[in-house]
Formats: sequence, structure tokens, C-alpha cells
Amino acid sequence: MAARLFARSGVGLRRLAAAGRPAARQPLRSMALTGIPTDEEQSTGLERKTLEAMKKGMDPYSIYKPKEYAGTKEDPHIVPSITEKRLVGCICEEDNTAIVWFWLHSGKPQRCPSCGSHYKLEHHELPH
Repeated sequence: MAARLFARSGVGLRRLAAAGRPAARQPLRSMALTGIPTDEEQSTGLERKTLEAMKKGMDPYSIYKPKEYAGTKEDPHIVPSITEKRLVGCICEEDNTAIVWFWLHSGKPQRCPSCGSHYKLEHHELPH
């Protein structure tokens, strides 16, 4: 059909071929042969960095549930931070509705002023 239109308009097929048509594209690979790509195969950017860090056993964005600590001086609650200090809220009793807020600074463990649980600030690097 297109050839007939070009022939009627005075444009020959040889002239059209000489003008440079785009090269034929490679066929897409069939998903039936390879299957659906996994998250690792199709991830890019920050998602890929996060998946690679999780493969190494790291938890870059605190996705997993934190480890349980006793809260004693020998085994303090670990608080990750990218700065030298962080505001911490302690719910001293299970049924308590009030939160005791205090600043936690890097260095040795510090106690909650109300219940006496120990907290320690540890430096945390972001993966990007």
C-alpha cells in the first residue's frame, strides 16, 4: 500500500531506499524462554544498593526488627544515628502513656532519667 502511494507521488522505491531507512531492530527476547526477571536483575540505583547491602547481611535503612537488648550497663539499647546526638523517647512501663524524652550523645552509655534503662549511641553510615 505504501509503495503504491510513493509510486503515485513520484517518489521511487529506489530513491526511498537510498535516503537511508532505519536499520531493522533486533527482536526482543521472549519471556517464555527466560522467565520473569527477578528483583536483583531489574533493580537500579538506590534500590540496587539496598539489595546488595542486604545480601551482605547489612540493614541499611533499619528494615528489619531491631535486636532485643537488656538495657543494662553491660548490654545497653543501641540507637543508630548519623550525627553525634539524637533525641530518644523511653516508654518506661508497658502500660505507661507518657514518653520520657532525653538527648543521647555519642560516647559511653547513658541512663533514662525515669526508669534507669541504658542507651548507647552508635554511628550509622547510609549506603549512598
